Amino acid sequence: MIALRPARGDEVAALWALRTRAVAHGCAGHYAQEVLDVWLASPAPDSLSHLIAAGGTIVAEDAGRMLGYAAVDVVGGEVDAVFVEPSEQGRRIGAQLLAAAEDMARAAGCTRLFLSASLNAVPFYRRAGFITLREALYPHRSGIGIPSVYMEKRIG
Repeated sequence: MIALRPARGDEVAALWALRTRAVAHGCAGHYAQEVLDVWLASPAPDSLSHLIAAGGTIVAEDAGRMLGYAAVDVVGGEVDAVFVEPSEQGRRIGAQLLAAAEDMARAAGCTRLFLSASLNAVPFYRRAGFITLREALYPHRSGIGIPSVYMEKRIG
């Protein structure tokens, strides 16, 4: 049985490892290898710890095993991440996590959510009701630009 719960501060490394596996699996056919190499090698940003501390990060687990997570800035309305273990994809875990993140943002007074979607994730977000605003290069902190799609959803 899949359960959702708030992420804990001591889980940053586990969350980031899950994210790295999900990016390696899901993005492989959508990005050049040199982009993936830089993206996958990047360490967890401080913002993940901040989102966890602010209560904006949700973990999906089954029998204590982490299956995925979502992180949202409930004040600013930005969806920072939705990642699911590659072996667990297709079970609607990402949809459950995104819905929970939307509920948290709505409860905090947000009327819209926005995000920068990786190219492989655009269909997922479209199914969840997000619309495309524009395609652009996401400025990765390593200095590279990662092709992405900026999207938005009204939630209030």
